[in-house]
Formats: sequence, structure tokens, C-alpha cells
Amino acid sequence: MSQDLSRIARNFDAVLAQADGPMWVVTAVAGDQRAGCLVGFASQVSIEPRRFLVCVSKVNHTYRIAEAARHLAVHLLGADATALAELFGAETGSEIDKFEHCEWQQGPHRLPILAGAAGWFTGEIVQTSDFGDHVGFVLSPTAAEPATTTSLRFHAVADLTPGHPA
Repeated sequence: MSQDLSRIARNFDAVLAQADGPMWVVTAVAGDQRAGCLVGFASQVSIEPRRFLVCVSKVNHTYRIAEAARHLAVHLLGADATALAELFGAETGSEIDKFEHCEWQQGPHRLPILAGAAGWFTGEIVQTSDFGDHVGFVLSPTAAEPATTTSLRFHAVADLTPGHPA
């Protein structure tokens, strides 16, 4: 039975890898702490009202900040933003201040807005759900800047070693 589950897991992973979804960076601020991480689990989940789900690993430094936040910023990475993906995906905020290594400005709700993002939006956290090793944050948009270029896709960052294990 476990071999069947292992095969199913590998095949499931292969199907999702073929989807080659866009890569996002979520940033959060709570009190005087800020954090951000690369996320691959994110999607619009409602048209009216508009809602977006972004999932953050429970072991990620950003999760601890997001858990205390009322709003999050979600950045769509452009195809040329691999360095930004590496910074927010392969480094951990437990060890470095990622924002000292990139251009950003304070945006709505005091959230860090990354200059290197293709587009971004901020959202109020209207619901959270525990999905196992990740927690989903459902956001209601509060501000947005549309994308200006094509997005960075999963295949471009598939070989990154995460700053924290999932």
C-alpha cells in the first residue's frame, strides 16, 4: 500500500510541476517586524467578492509575522526576477533581513512593496485555514498595481533549496 501512496505522490507532484504556476512573494508586517517569502501555493478563489488564497509554511519565519498581521502584500514576480525569488525563497528571515538586500518601499498598511515585482496587491486577511504543513490566508484586496511583464514560473525556481524545509 505504501508503494502505491509513494507512486501517487510522485505522479501528483509531476502533474503539478507541469502546470508551471506563477511564483509569488508574500510580505507581512506586524508591529516593528517585517518578513517575506516565496510562495508557490496561491490562487484566486472567488470572483465576487474578490478573494485570493496564499499559503505559507508553518516553519517559515514569515508565517510567524503573517499570523500576527491584519494585511499581507502579494507580489507577482516577473520572468527576470530570479534573484528576488532566490532571496525570498532560499534565504530565511530567521538569519537575515531580506529587505536589506533588495529595493522596496513602504506601501499600504505599512507593508513592504518590492520594487522588482512585476505587479502586486495588498489584502486584508479575512480568513485563515490550516492545511497541514501550510496555513492559508484568504485575502480581500485593498490596493493593487497590475503586472508590467510576463511572470516567473515554477520551472525557473524548481531547483532552489528553501531557507526552511516545507
